[in-house]
Amino acid sequence: MTKYNFDKPVNRRNTGSVKWDAIPEDALPFWVADMDFEAAPAIKNALAERVEHGIFGYTLVDDSYYDALISWFSRRHQWTIQREWVIYTTGVVPAISCAIKALTLPGEKVLVQTPVYNCFFSSIRNQGCEIVGNQLVRTGDTYTIDWDDFETKCADEKTTVFLLCNPHNPAGRVWTSDELARMGEICAKHRVRVVSDEIHCELVMPGVTFTPFAAVNEVNSDNSVTFNSPSKNFNIAGLQIANIICKDEEMHRRIDRVVNIYEVCDVNSFGPIALKAAYNESEDWLDELNLYIADNYKLLKEYMAEHLPKTEVIKLEGTYLVWVDISKLGLTTKEATRRLLKEGKVFVSSGTLYGEKAGEGYLRINLACTRAMLREGLQRMEKVLGGTEQMG
Repeated sequence: MTKYNFDKPVNRRNTGSVKWDAIPEDALPFWVADMDFEAAPAIKNALAERVEHGIFGYTLVDDSYYDALISWFSRRHQWTIQREWVIYTTGVVPAISCAIKALTLPGEKVLVQTPVYNCFFSSIRNQGCEIVGNQLVRTGDTYTIDWDDFETKCADEKTTVFLLCNPHNPAGRVWTSDELARMGEICAKHRVRVVSDEIHCELVMPGVTFTPFAAVNEVNSDNSVTFNSPSKNFNIAGLQIANIICKDEEMHRRIDRVVNIYEVCDVNSFGPIALKAAYNESEDWLDELNLYIADNYKLLKEYMAEHLPKTEVIKLEGTYLVWVDISKLGLTTKEATRRLLKEGKVFVSSGTLYGEKAGEGYLRINLACTRAMLREGLQRMEKVLGGTEQMG
């Protein structure tokens, strides 16, 4: 018996939604990482109460905010955070840019594992740094790490930061404690600081355990900065609230200084309230959400296996963003996405956004929608891509 109705359709057209209003009106959106589900009732109620007050001045982030954050990660992920480690800010992407600015010099290298979230590339370039890729290795229906290449890239004296994506977007991996420990050991050995984007940390498939990078051991904790937010997990990205968590005093000081220089240190009236309602009152909503997304993933896998057998769906351990191999269809990624939009009225993300080489031959599809919309989207995809299978 479920408590929450994730099948409920919500019309998001003409609401200023990037996901829906930035694409043609007759297209279905399966692109940007934004869910089509209403926020948890506790979040809506807390925001409504705040709106009713009627005054929206400058916001004080009080003890209750830190208590909610610390309690959540302690009970949910067995990670003990100290209040003095936390810097609140408007979002994970600006926070990552601040950290790279604080921890690197122009011309230094930042290591990423491709294919990877496209904003990583702009965050690195905008700080005058060079992107260096440790391309993940496709192994069956999942990805593993090329450890020799990883260490070689870390050993380069110009590599000073490793920008980790955990859970990984778009490869769908939730890195294990052993993998995180090995990453941490190599980075510490070569004096490479770890900047860990953990924005999707609550979105995991049944039976999968997420581990924060800094929670693995003291080596990781001492040599890293973590970014998290309730935004993706509770569908409140528009409220712009995130946290930078850094134990090391020198790194913390430098990042905090850049956050203030860039003036992303002030948050709005609603973000802290939403975070508290999410972490204090909405855990059961999140648990049901993850089961719903898991069923959507199962539906997509089964549908594609039956109707688009030349495609390969990569195993999804975390996030609601599934990575699909279309390389056997005889289409480039650019051509596939163009035809899906023009002929099928389906807007998906091109794999090449996440690395020209590592992403060619792949599509990223957002599963965080009603099951009815997903079925409709899959049927539209079949009409376009199914024809290419028959031709092949």
